[in-house]
Amino acid sequence: MCGIVGYVGADKSIEVLMGGLRRLEYRGYDSAGVAVIDTAGHIDTRKRAGKLQMLVDELAERPLANGATGIGHTRWATHGGPTDGNAHPHLGDDGKLALIHNGIIENFNELKQELLDAGETFFSETDTEVAAIMVGRAYRESGSLYESLRVVVNRLEGAFTLLVMHENEPGVVVGARRNSPLVIGLGDGENFLGSDVAAFVEFTRRAAEIGQDQIVTIRQDSVTVTDFAGAPVDLKEFEISWDASAADKGGWSSFMKKEISEEPEAVAKTLLGRVHDGAVVLDELTPIGDDVLKGIDRIAIVACGTAAYAGMVGKYAIEQWARVPVDVELSHEFRYRDPVLTERTLVISISQSGETMDTMMAVKYAREQGAHTLSICNTQGASIPRESDAVIYTHAGPEVAVASTKAFVAQITALYLFGLKLAELRGTLDAAEIAENVTELSNIPGKLEQVLETSGKIAELAHWMANTRSVLFLGRHVGYPVALEGALKLKELAYIHAEGFAAGELKHGPIALIEPGQVVFVVVPSPRQGSLHPKVVSNIQEIRARGARVIAIAEQGDAAVLPHADEVIPIPLAGRMFEPLLSVVPLHIFGMELAAAKGLDVDQPRNLAKSVTVE
Repeated sequence: MCGIVGYVGADKSIEVLMGGLRRLEYRGYDSAGVAVIDTAGHIDTRKRAGKLQMLVDELAERPLANGATGIGHTRWATHGGPTDGNAHPHLGDDGKLALIHNGIIENFNELKQELLDAGETFFSETDTEVAAIMVGRAYRESGSLYESLRVVVNRLEGAFTLLVMHENEPGVVVGARRNSPLVIGLGDGENFLGSDVAAFVEFTRRAAEIGQDQIVTIRQDSVTVTDFAGAPVDLKEFEISWDASAADKGGWSSFMKKEISEEPEAVAKTLLGRVHDGAVVLDELTPIGDDVLKGIDRIAIVACGTAAYAGMVGKYAIEQWARVPVDVELSHEFRYRDPVLTERTLVISISQSGETMDTMMAVKYAREQGAHTLSICNTQGASIPRESDAVIYTHAGPEVAVASTKAFVAQITALYLFGLKLAELRGTLDAAEIAENVTELSNIPGKLEQVLETSGKIAELAHWMANTRSVLFLGRHVGYPVALEGALKLKELAYIHAEGFAAGELKHGPIALIEPGQVVFVVVPSPRQGSLHPKVVSNIQEIRARGARVIAIAEQGDAAVLPHADEVIPIPLAGRMFEPLLSVVPLHIFGMELAAAKGLDVDQPRNLAKSVTVE
């Protein structure tokens, strides 16, 4: 959700803040604002509800002095609607202090009442202004911005990242985090803070982590970190593996179109360095240990949305290859049902951003119960990998469009690598079987390129169906989660009714939805994969007989499907387990093109945020 940028350095704060906010737009927001300490030493702010362009227009009419210290924010409304007054930054200490905030302060009501009783006045409906006023009051007592924030965060409950600056301390920005993302950018004569590295990657590729319940102080030439008790903490530095150009459209009409085109590369980069001589090399698993992995008797995959569907695909592979029972759980349900976890349970979390709050809390719960934890993540320095025993990074590059595409195929690829490695450790596949699967997986990027060549035909279908109000998706085995993913993309992007079903459930209820003209996508398994193929062809015949318009995604040369489908989108031949990586791409393209045909913003769908950082 909210995007945060902080800067101390040269007199270019507006350039840094606005550039960072543009690159953080993908997180989702409904207002934006900036504050700088100008050359006269005063805090000046501009903030507007609406898209970032509204703030750009405001700055054009009422420019800010380009000082050396500033903070910027894009807000996703929680407490109080998306108005100019509720936009961040908020002020304290009679306007001499500015503060921005990501997250929710759960005890803000009692704190606000305490401040009202003390005679303080509020100008917004937000929980954030409570923190701003509290830090301002603490500053009048201590005269130290760091100490003031440290005192206040120890009174706050919930999830928050706070950035604050004060007129009396130009050249200083102090930040704190609890259960909410924040990362440091390390420059030459300048330093940065951001919700993620996209905020400052234009200026530096050196970054450092900030851990749970820690406070960071940045100055032009120094960065210091402590915990909430004031004890020093060593910096953990890392290098960002992509540059600012990777987060630009690069001539594409949308970020989503660009990212779909990068799905072959996302798979290839996730494989890079992890397959060698027909074997899987996952040094990332070392913190857990081979002996522990051999002794695992159950795996729980926790994720939300698209990541959960990737987990469902992974379940089929891990169970088949490693012969370990796997459950896929929605993160927000997991810990609240008191699941049975032991020291022989492995909990695998999946999150593109590594900041999904429900998933992070599920990981924390798993560790408290003594389970081992592995995360699959696309974002360096994120919170969930730091909370986990080990992490497999997907290396898909930045994903800016809110609805996930290339991250989905990268997550499945990472799960396949893990499943094959686990099968090797447990001896459930021999070396030849592993090598065969590794070869199949290594061939997927080239086959994905072939699938992308069908995008023109899919775009034509989408434009023909621009007024469609309902689409159904059917799949069996690994095709079922692909059907769910296809339906989710239409909901997210085109705002129409879409449902994914296991094809075997058709006669148990969903067939009642079929009426003349109803569009149904069917993910057809390969005829080389045994009895599932004729069963799905039978499903197609059943719905076609009732007037459905059938669009089949089927293997090239599948003659059995042709007489029964209105349209066939071919995919290259692949083993059963690897078909989802190919069959999902036409559904990604279709969702994008249908939304575009309706004139909708495919990169920033309404009401959605890229990273859900509150429960």
